[in-house]
Amino acid sequence: MYSGAYSFVQISTAAYRISITRLEKTMESLQQQVAQLLEQQPTLLPAAMAEQLNVTEFDIVHALPEEMVAVVDGSHAQTILESLPEWGPVTTIMTIAGSIFEVKAPFPKGKVARGYYNLMGRDGELHGHLKLENISHVALVSKPFMGRESHYFGFFTAQGENAFKIYLGRDEKRELIPEQVARFKAMQQQHKQ
Repeated sequence: MYSGAYSFVQISTAAYRISITRLEKTMESLQQQVAQLLEQQPTLLPAAMAEQLNVTEFDIVHALPEEMVAVVDGSHAQTILESLPEWGPVTTIMTIAGSIFEVKAPFPKGKVARGYYNLMGRDGELHGHLKLENISHVALVSKPFMGRESHYFGFFTAQGENAFKIYLGRDEKRELIPEQVARFKAMQQQHKQ
């Protein structure tokens, strides 16, 4: 009786290992495809890459070269958001049904109440209610945008969809704010360890 159960465990373990190996090969293949796209079309955004390769935007971000991204568990989302009001102006972007909404302002302070992280922006700043339990990953992405250095926080759902992005701010000359870049890179490096 026990030998049958033991055989089942062996078969299940073997099937699990095969599944993991297939997943690793698929990820490796996606990383190669992303690297090829980056080489051929360096200005292509992760969302456009995802569309071309028929995968989620998170799949693409996760497959970016190591020097371009750090991915952290969604449980860190609130901590990251709580640090941002001190950073100064940023650009928060949401893409919904092909439309793009942008708010260029300091990221507002927030507090948790009634199941949401509630943003308490001043007039002209972002307001809203974020369902952080729906964020499974946060990616700290460094990828040029329109030929210029760019860095952003991407907040992703378990389905691999981008909920919203927060890009580092720019000054009146359209240059990144050096203090923000330094903080971002330090945070990115911290999460790579």
